[in-house]
Amino acid sequence: MRIATMATGGIGGFLAVKLANAGHSVATIARGAHLDAIRANGLRLDSADGSEIAHPEIATDRPQDVGGVDAIIFGVKGDALDDAARICLPMIGPDTVVVPFLNGVEASDRLCEILPERNVANGVARVSTTISAPGIITQTGAFHSFIFAERDNRPSARIDALRAAINDAGSSAPETDDIDKELWSKFVLFSALSGVTAAGRCTIGDIRNTPELEALFKRAMSETAQTGRALGVALDKDLEEQIWGNLMVFPPQGRASTAIDLEHGRPLEIEWVSGAAKRLAAKVGIDAPINAALYAILLPHKYGR
Repeated sequence: MRIATMATGGIGGFLAVKLANAGHSVATIARGAHLDAIRANGLRLDSADGSEIAHPEIATDRPQDVGGVDAIIFGVKGDALDDAARICLPMIGPDTVVVPFLNGVEASDRLCEILPERNVANGVARVSTTISAPGIITQTGAFHSFIFAERDNRPSARIDALRAAINDAGSSAPETDDIDKELWSKFVLFSALSGVTAAGRCTIGDIRNTPELEALFKRAMSETAQTGRALGVALDKDLEEQIWGNLMVFPPQGRASTAIDLEHGRPLEIEWVSGAAKRLAAKVGIDAPINAALYAILLPHKYGR
């Protein structure tokens, strides 16, 4: 397949390495020192299993130089979505599939406001990765799962082809018949984890060991789950219990990316996480005071230092 990563951050970089080393034609869209390092030394993925280096066929900051592709892995920060969608238009042909792997639950709808709806799919990534240095992607944790489908869950040859490519490359792309359920199941976890670890400047271990933080986390999670169900998403009845049980085996030092961005003075994508949890709850008439408070606490840091 001919695949572009837009942009080549933690998620796009992880998949770019895996897919390029599996023999696919990969174009990495990046910029600045990160792009310079990819061009000079290739793209490196560091994990507990060691290091892999890939040399993408194209590394550029000009999507118009790539031409049409079969698939675009779309993995930018929420606030960068609009601009990134516009500049990726030259890579989109009639059958190109654009798979968003962003935090939150609104990326696919937002992409449809800019890109042809026939090209837009929906997806959720379950992987912990970051750009640790220019040209270097670091994965923490052993899990790496990418779940995606057409927006209406219909069977699709282009989805099957990308899913097979990722599975054959040594990662995981399981099938789903309900992409909204998958997306919201992660959002229930991430909105609580993001808000609490960032606003509380704390870790997963702190949440587990501090009754007050545990109660805050569970209330934030419950608000978001209620919102999803009110919107018609078929979330498991015991989803909140499942998430809390899974949190027991997460690394105690773990934090959401929002907390890490806050620590480093980077802009926060809170509009699409705590802000979205608050906004979507109001849309269906649900009171979400915990998510509203977490959003308010983080709002002064929205644009970074």
